[in-house]
Amino acid sequence: MKKVLVVLLVAFIIIQFFPIDRENPPINKGMDFLTIKNTPESTAALIRNGCYDCHSNETKYPWYTNIQPVAWFLKSHIDEGRKKLNFSTFATYEPKRQAHKLYETVEMLQSGEMPLDSYVLGHPEAQFTTEQRNELVKYFKLMENDIRMQNNLPPEEIK
Repeated sequence: MKKVLVVLLVAFIIIQFFPIDRENPPINKGMDFLTIKNTPESTAALIRNGCYDCHSNETKYPWYTNIQPVAWFLKSHIDEGRKKLNFSTFATYEPKRQAHKLYETVEMLQSGEMPLDSYVLGHPEAQFTTEQRNELVKYFKLMENDIRMQNNLPPEEIK
């Protein structure tokens, strides 16, 4: 048992030499969702608190991202989140994709899938009240509808 603990300790120490890259990609405010949609500040604050750490190039890495393997787990979530929706590059999406991403965002908020429970544990400011969640849903639906109308896109089909 003692040998197993020593091996685990040595392995834990060794993996600390393999940190994650915590550098964010460059930010161009002209491509950012909150900027291009002229989002009201109260709504923008909710989006920043609940979404931007994983779905933008403005991730704030907490102290525990210095500890492996926790950091690897978090980095994979951030990379996956940016891949699915990156608010920092929202203007680069085609209008159809923009509308679809907002549609999916509404679905995730309404179902309670986002923000992730594991994220909310470390970020209590991301725990939305019912009113805040409704505010976000209403705002994202409005933005989705605006994009669809401006680009003559049909409504998303309900699954």
